[in-house]
Amino acid sequence: MLYLDTLPKGGHAVIEKIEQRAPLDPIATRLGELGFVPGEPVQVVATGPMGRDPIAVRLGTSRFALRRGEAARVGLRAVS
Repeated sequence: MLYLDTLPKGGHAVIEKIEQRAPLDPIATRLGELGFVPGEPVQVVATGPMGRDPIAVRLGTSRFALRRGEAARVGLRAVS
């Protein structure tokens, strides 16, 4: 499976799932509250210096800055 932290700059995909790293994972819960839900298209629009934190992503008409550890919870499927 592809994950948001590995999607290259300019890459498009669709959210497949949000992984819970622990019971009641607060980061996974917050991602869901922000709209990172299965079926939503997502795009990486920028990355930090040298491809590091943060990752700027577009979700609908909103943009978010995520740490790589947060983005690693977002499982994706490629779009054709």
